[in-house]
Amino acid sequence: MSYTRIRDLVAAALIAAVLVYGAVQVGYGALPPLPLAAGATLLVVALVEIVLAFVVRPKVQRKPGIEPLDPMTATRAVALAKASSLAGALMGGAWVALLVFLLPRYGPVEVVKSDTAAAVVGLISAVALVGAGLWLEWCMRNPDEPEEDTGEEDG
Repeated sequence: MSYTRIRDLVAAALIAAVLVYGAVQVGYGALPPLPLAAGATLLVVALVEIVLAFVVRPKVQRKPGIEPLDPMTATRAVALAKASSLAGALMGGAWVALLVFLLPRYGPVEVVKSDTAAAVVGLISAVALVGAGLWLEWCMRNPDEPEEDTGEEDG
């Protein structure tokens, strides 16, 4: 397994931002106003992952008196962590694209104000999901596993 790389998340966010920006330019007028809690579901998932990380970390570290983590559960947790960080990056890019579209174009129109607030909540939630996914992935690292190879040759 390879660990999630920040450059992959940044690339995904940039691709999502470009695609969403183009879509918003074409069809923003046809969209209904965004509810403030539009992006808050990502925050809920991030909170669940943080709790999961607190639960599984002692099991992964094989603390005395704590039952070790089942390999299938560990695999699922790592898959969740990797998927969440990628989903957070994609959604973060989408929310950034919406903000870039909204902020310079419109004045104090009520719909734009609510959409901007929803985009800010969504962006904060997406960043929280990326952080929670990366932290859960870090918590799932096997303590006996050697550090990831940096690609440099010795001697």
